[in-house]
Amino acid sequence: MPADFHEILFPTDIARGSRGGPVRLTEIVTLASGREHRNARWADSRRRYDAGLGIRTLDALHAVIAFFEERRGRLVGFRFRDRADERSCAPSLAPSPADQPIGTGDGTTTAFQLAKTYGGSFSPYRRVIAKPVAGSVRIAVSGDEVVSGWSLDPATGLVAFAAAPPPGSPITAGFRFDVPVRFDTDQLEFDLAAFEAGEVPSCPLIEVVP
Repeated sequence: MPADFHEILFPTDIARGSRGGPVRLTEIVTLASGREHRNARWADSRRRYDAGLGIRTLDALHAVIAFFEERRGRLVGFRFRDRADERSCAPSLAPSPADQPIGTGDGTTTAFQLAKTYGGSFSPYRRVIAKPVAGSVRIAVSGDEVVSGWSLDPATGLVAFAAAPPPGSPITAGFRFDVPVRFDTDQLEFDLAAFEAGEVPSCPLIEVVP
């Protein structure tokens, strides 16, 4: 395990009350004609969350402080469960081995990266999934589920076959996953008087590349 990432999940009962989602960085230049030139500064989106909304009790606050201290603030990353986007399919469905394409067999390659594709015919976005939930991954080759002959590294999202899939065979997967994040602050500051009065503290998190 890398020293700057702990394979531990942020408390799920607190994460349920969080807010946030994907962020992109787009540079826009407006020309004299009024037309715009737009340039994506980031190739991939990056998730940002505020878990403060889930801190409703002093016990929850105590749990977050302990979690923060063990991660040494922004130093060490960890797993976060995003209820709005934590599986290879819609939130109301169970993952199916046919959910997401992850590669095509060539008779030689044995390792394939889990990924999730967003969008359709215009410009689909492929997101690498590096933190799958152990025990949730299902794999299919040419439409048939494969229950043995492969292994998963839950710390990287790599699926490794004992024997290379046949050339031209589509490989698909279904899974649940976590988001690798870190605290986006080195200081947790809470006003206990305001907290008791109902004010929600701030607990910012940001996605990292593990």
